[in-house]
Amino acid sequence: MARIKNIEAFCNFCGATTKMELAAGEPVTETDNKRWAKCKKCKHTMQITLEEKIKEAKITAEGIDEANCTVYSPKKTFQVGESIFHESWNDFGKVTHKEVMSNGKSSITVEFQKAGTKKLIESLTI
Repeated sequence: MARIKNIEAFCNFCGATTKMELAAGEPVTETDNKRWAKCKKCKHTMQITLEEKIKEAKITAEGIDEANCTVYSPKKTFQVGESIFHESWNDFGKVTHKEVMSNGKSSITVEFQKAGTKKLIESLTI
């Protein structure tokens, strides 16, 4: 029975860095090192280039340019990769994921330098 290899890579369908299950067998193309992989979160199957996707996969909070950060407010809208500053926590972070919750509200996942990964509300209208 073939062993299943898991890697962490960026899923184009769910827009997040997730665990990917590599299909058993040879690479799709020898020159590009492309493989079929299945996202464990959204279950979509796609071709990935191993070296490229693994290098791009993680958005880290390191190296944030503090001068170009947006101050966090639940009323603002943010983009994946955008640097933010949370005044209450006195912490800088980068947006790693966006999603719409079951109640229709938008949320962002942010990797902070001190606080770690946190989920915050965005585009809140009162």
